[in-house]
Amino acid sequence: MSVEAIESGSQPADGGIAYARYTRRLKAYFLDWVLMIALMFGGLFVAVQFGSDNVARPLGLTVVAVLLLYEPVLVSLFGSTIGHYAYNLRVVDDRTGGNVSFIKAVARVVIKTVLGIYSFISMATTRRRQAVHDLMTRSTVQPRDAATANPDHFAGEDLELVNPGMPSRLRRIAVIIGYQLAWYVAWTVGTFGLDAAYLVSPACMDHPSSCRPPELVIFAVYAILWIVGVVLIIIFGWRGRLWGARRAST
Repeated sequence: MSVEAIESGSQPADGGIAYARYTRRLKAYFLDWVLMIALMFGGLFVAVQFGSDNVARPLGLTVVAVLLLYEPVLVSLFGSTIGHYAYNLRVVDDRTGGNVSFIKAVARVVIKTVLGIYSFISMATTRRRQAVHDLMTRSTVQPRDAATANPDHFAGEDLELVNPGMPSRLRRIAVIIGYQLAWYVAWTVGTFGLDAAYLVSPACMDHPSSCRPPELVIFAVYAILWIVGVVLIIIFGWRGRLWGARRAST
């Protein structure tokens, strides 16, 4: 299937290769996560049923081994975890076009585990929609079976990022830093505004352990707002959509 069939109007310079979109990869990520949780609870349930250290100890070691080796083994041997396979995804080595090596697969897991969902933010700032763990291991995620790939799930190279009118990287980084500092100041002022607006009590502001449940909910929402702001500034700034480093129309 050509990229034209996947994403109308996109003309990537890499031979028509398509790359998985964010939502597709996130679904695969969460499916694998659910499977791992189910494995842990299943192992715990079996261990409790037997009630014997002679069973629980080797069973626990087996579960741990499976959790650690699950993705590296499947990705290096087959190019996909169960989550990847369910969503028609395949991890591809940039240099060979085949599966990544076991070492690379391990590195991907370590980076993804440390960064969590934040590793996927860079997908909006890279031409080939690469997460941080993709970039650091020189890999991409492509359709496992291009013939059955849904146009809504994959896209070609993001040529907007190499538009001739795009500001320099240094300028975009400088603008992103400036906006982040401004956002931090605004967010901090807003934090004190929660007290002024009587949304949280002075005691809660001074000692979070004394906060009531509604106040904890307000703080949680406010923390999410902070994260969303940081992420959007990075994405829009790198794509040349912030004042001070806007992409010139061509």
